[in-house]
Order: sequence, then structure tokens, then C-alpha cells
Amino acid sequence: MVLLAAAVCTKGGKALLSRQFVEMTKARIEGLLAAFPKLMSSGRQHTFVETESVRYVYQPLDLLYMLLITTKASNILEDLETLRLFSRVVPEYCRSLDEADITDNAFNLIFAFDEIVALGYRESVNLAQIRTFVEMDSHEEKVYRAVRETQEREAKTRMKEKAKELQRKRYEEMKRGGGKSSGYGGYGSNSGGNSGGFQSSQPIAETITSHAPQEARASTVKSSVGGGKAMKLGSRAKDVDSFVDALKSEGERISTAAVDDKISAIPQENAVHNEPIHVLVCEDLVVHAGRDGGLRNLEVQGILKLRISSAEHGLIRLQVYNQEERAIQLQTHPNVDRELWKSCSQVGMKQANKPFPINTDVGVVKWRFQTSDDAHIPLTINCWPQEDGNGNCDVNIEYTLEDRSLELNNVTITIPLCTGAPPPSVHNCDGSHEYDRSHNALVWSIALLDASAPSGTLDLTARGSPDTFFPVKVAFSSTKSYCNLKVGGVVNLADGAPVNYSCETILRTTNYQID
Repeated sequence: MVLLAAAVCTKGGKALLSRQFVEMTKARIEGLLAAFPKLMSSGRQHTFVETESVRYVYQPLDLLYMLLITTKASNILEDLETLRLFSRVVPEYCRSLDEADITDNAFNLIFAFDEIVALGYRESVNLAQIRTFVEMDSHEEKVYRAVRETQEREAKTRMKEKAKELQRKRYEEMKRGGGKSSGYGGYGSNSGGNSGGFQSSQPIAETITSHAPQEARASTVKSSVGGGKAMKLGSRAKDVDSFVDALKSEGERISTAAVDDKISAIPQENAVHNEPIHVLVCEDLVVHAGRDGGLRNLEVQGILKLRISSAEHGLIRLQVYNQEERAIQLQTHPNVDRELWKSCSQVGMKQANKPFPINTDVGVVKWRFQTSDDAHIPLTINCWPQEDGNGNCDVNIEYTLEDRSLELNNVTITIPLCTGAPPPSVHNCDGSHEYDRSHNALVWSIALLDASAPSGTLDLTARGSPDTFFPVKVAFSSTKSYCNLKVGGVVNLADGAPVNYSCETILRTTNYQID
């Protein structure tokens, strides 16, 4: 068979959409389409109409016609089979089958028509394959994007590590050159009589708690340094150059403007310089909740990592406070003194004369919390889809921060939509929203969610049934611990004096969904 063109037209003869598959002039196709309603009025055929040069094969679609124009030499049985496939494709992308719907989805229909016919000849495809081809969902593309994102993350990590290394060198040079004048000379030194080390666990706790919190010590150091340039992490231009060099080493091309955007997107906490003793409290959150509001499972897995960048700070102990009443399962590293941990929640090496590893992220304590009690869910999502009788749903979504002690950053709520449907109509939104056409989803974004604004709503109208809008997926990060584990202080084993340290807390979602 040779298929000349496929068109969607009204019963009055108005052509809404036409796709030509062979070489022909605009005047010829317009003439062929204009002649179709005149031939229809003659009533000579029920399914097809022939002229001296072409054959019209058509099928009614409510108030429209699906029309194929073929040569007279084509096989009428193959023409009818092809017509049936075209008639199934049109409702796949146009649910209401009116002029406005056809016009809004013209490009999708043209792409689908091209998958059915190539150069006038029928392709061996079915409806499911056409849908896949039009969506252009490529596994290879997903793998490529995942690899590229991994390379960018690794490059940013190397950039941060390089910046930290440069900062540590400047810190050491400052201590050797002008440490006393900068206010670091007597910081953390032993002025009392504790030179004999730790005699019991009680003096340790008293020594730690008698000093100011970490935030106060950080502000003291900042004010003592003053406006000098020795403690600066480096100019923005140097950071940009380092990041560009890292990406070039991975074979990527990137402009300086793009690097500026990436560096500006790095959280401020990561830009704060780290002390020779850096503590990282990291928690991963998994939540599965039902659409009726009940919590099915909540699991938190956390780890406390210690990184020491100077050999002189290897012999230390950490005081850890568990300020949460939840039943948390805690476990220490095999090389950590378990009896010391049980007696006073202090982290120290099992062999007192053995220092912690240098320049290595060492996990010293890990914990786990799991529950199905609704009282422990940090953020609830209430999604109410209601059908309006026209194939659409009015969807009302509300979020509520249940744990008011948390501050959630970069909250995204992803609502799935019907495949092939037009973009949803958003009536009300607290925050911002974006239609993700490639994933058929609406992404609702809230920059900061805390006790000052603990709830928000989004109202939309979209095509589909109530089940279409589930599962709703949530992602966020926080600089506060869910299990509320905190480091109370660090002391030196040699003289029992408190040691300056930096601390970073990261709470992130691994899988948070409502289905």
C-alpha cells in the first residue's frame, strides 16, 4: 500500500490536522481534503470513497472523521487495518475529541502518525510501542544522565576536599606564624591540674559541660581572627577554576556561568571551614504512609563520623548526648571502648594509647529507629482527588509539619499525572510548582518549611482517576537531627583540655512516599 496522507477533519469538511507521507504540494493536499466532503454527500460508499486518482478511507470519531488518503492500487484490507490503528491513536492523546483538544495535541498526534507510517508504507507497530516511541523514554539516556550527575557530584566533592585542604594548610601556617596574636595561643590549653589525664568519666563530663557550646566557640574564633585574610577559604574565582578543572578531568564541558550557578547552589553549611576535628552526624529517612493518613513504616538510619586532619589530635574522646526519648538502637564501632560508651556516652578508642585514624572518615557510632506509630511522622501529606464527571479530577493537597522542631530545606512534593494528558491547571499553590512533562508529574517546591509556616495547600485540576495521583513522593533535607543526637564536646586525652571542633548535621530522605 501507499498512504499519501492522514488527516483529522470535521464532518463539515474542515481539516484540523493533516500529515503528508509522500512528496506533494500544498495546493494538491488542500484540494484533496476540500473534495472529501463533496464526495461524502454523494453517499456512494460507506467506508471509503474513490476518485479517478485516489481513495479516501474514513471512520467517524464522534463529531470528527479520521481520514486516510491512499492510491487506488493499495490493498483496501490493509487500508482498513491501518485506519483502525489511527482511530485508536487519536483518543489516546485527545480524550474529548473536539476541535480544541485536537489542536492542543497536534504535535503528539503528528509524532504518533509518523510512527505508524514511514514514506507511505505501514510500520509494524502496535499502540503500546507508539506510546513508548512518542514518550522517548530511553533507558540509555537515563543511565547517561545518572553517570553525568555522579561525575558532577564527585567533581564537587573533590573541589570541596581540595578547598578544605588549602584551608587547613593556611590554618597551620597561621598557627606557626602568628597564632598568639590571632587569639589562638591559649585556646584549649590546660591551665589547671588535669595533666595526669582522665582519672574517671565524671571529670570529663564536667570539663565539657563547663565550656561554651560549639556555636559560641566558633563565634569567638571568628571575632578573634578579625578582618584578616588568612582564614578565608579562597576567592570565588579560584573556586570556579578548581571546579572547572575537576569537570574537565571527567571529560565534561562546562561554562563559567554554569559553574557559578552550581557553586551558588552549594549550601552555606558546606562553605563553613572545618576544624582539624570534624564531626558529621548523618541520617537517612525512609517513610511509607497510606493515602488515608496512616503511617505504615518509618525508619531512620544514622551514623556519626569523625574526621581528624592533624596527628596531634588523634588521642581524643567525644561526649555524645541522646536528647530524644525514642527507643533508638545504638551501636558502636568494634574499636570503640564499649564500656566507656555504656557508662557515660563517650566515644574513645578501646586501646587508650591508640589514636583515631588520620584524614579518614571513621564511623564511630551508628543508630537505627523504626516505628509505625503515627505520632512519629515528621511531615504528613493529605491528598484528596475528586472526580468531576468529565474525566477530570479536582485534587486538593495539603502538607503539615508535625515535628515543629525540624527545619526542612528544599522540600519537593511530586504528584504523578496521567500519561499523555495535557498539563494540569493549578488554582492555588503555597510555594512554587513546575510541570515535568518527561515524567508526567507536577513538582511542588517549598524552599523552607519550619514552625513559622508549618502547612500549605495546592489545588489543581487534571485528567485522570483518583488512583492516577498516587504515589505522592516527598524529598527534603535538614540540618537538624531527627533522633536528636548531639556532640557535647571533645577533649584531649593528654591533658584533659577541651579541643576545638566543628560539627555538621545532615538529615535527608531516601524514600518518602504516600501511596
